[in-house]
Amino acid sequence: MLVGFTAVTNLADGMMKMTLPLLAVELTGSPVQVTAVSLTLTLPWLLVALHIGVLVDRFDRRRLLWAANGMRLASMGWLTVSAVNGGLTLVQLFTAGGILGVADVLASTSASALVPAAVPEAGRERANAWMVGAETVGQEFAGPFVGGLLLAAGTGIALGLISASYALAALTLLLLVGRFRADGRAPDAAPVSVNGRIAEGLRFLWRDDVLRTLSLVVAVLAAAWGAWVALMPLYAKRAMELEPQQYGLVVGALGVGGLVGAVAVTWVNRLLGARWAMFADLVGTTAMVVLPALTANTWAVTAGAFLGGMGSTLWTVNTRTIIQRKVPDEMLGRYSAATRLFNFGAMPLGAALVGLLAELGGMRLAFAVFAVATAVTPVLFLKNITRSAVESR
Repeated sequence: MLVGFTAVTNLADGMMKMTLPLLAVELTGSPVQVTAVSLTLTLPWLLVALHIGVLVDRFDRRRLLWAANGMRLASMGWLTVSAVNGGLTLVQLFTAGGILGVADVLASTSASALVPAAVPEAGRERANAWMVGAETVGQEFAGPFVGGLLLAAGTGIALGLISASYALAALTLLLLVGRFRADGRAPDAAPVSVNGRIAEGLRFLWRDDVLRTLSLVVAVLAAAWGAWVALMPLYAKRAMELEPQQYGLVVGALGVGGLVGAVAVTWVNRLLGARWAMFADLVGTTAMVVLPALTANTWAVTAGAFLGGMGSTLWTVNTRTIIQRKVPDEMLGRYSAATRLFNFGAMPLGAALVGLLAELGGMRLAFAVFAVATAVTPVLFLKNITRSAVESR
């Protein structure tokens, strides 16, 4: 049921993240304003992730997933009514994007922390592969593709069906049974403040060489992803001259690569080891941002997206398995929030920076800056992420 919830929710996320920036393109031609819509979807990772991590370690994680989907339904319903009445504005896109971003933080942190309670350790690599595969296919392939088709059929239709998908995802949680609340405090322990709990999660992350390095490396990669996702709608329309359906296929290549990575991760790990499987993401993300800097050829940009998607899945499956093995259950919410502060918190920074760079120097220059940044990550990775460090328990 957890995989089913993940699949439906991320399909809706993929449609939503495709639709909102393209709606912004219809309302404005400014790179800063278009990328600002994508920024609202990821900025909450930077602003509220740590506090939500405390919630995840304190309350029932399944109920928090219901709360997240309630927020999604409310914001998408508001946009749908506005679109049908012909009054959709940029301010509404910014506001709804912020609410959806907070809901994403809450849902993602709760779902990842819920896995150890739902899946035995021996099956976690496979469960993580299925979940990451569902996430990448939904958000980066099926979701964008379907979103493009629905948007071509009508804004109200697209937004309405996204809302229905979130409602269906909430219903699947009724079939997930068990206890999904963790609290590792001793009965007579003194209460810990919210800030104290946040500090515990940050200290735990920073004191572990492997976990700290993984977070720093992926922060750079996530910034590049945030830049690519934010600028690509405008780049596809102006430089590549693509229609929404065609753009959906380009973005969908991320999901195809992610699906290939999810299917092949166990085989790749056996052949190369988890360390080199994770290293593939450094190569893939670099290719994803360097190719638009060099050419507007649709096939080349699509190939880069495929490599980025495949590498991302190999990285995510392996890092989740490492985290679930190394981090105590009562710390998972705070730890996940802390590391995702580095990861997803970097995405809005990348989105903001790429918009500014594109405004000042052009879109290809903006992609080139992020290509250089990702190209230096292998040095830090190879220095600190050894085979023994990845496989140690």
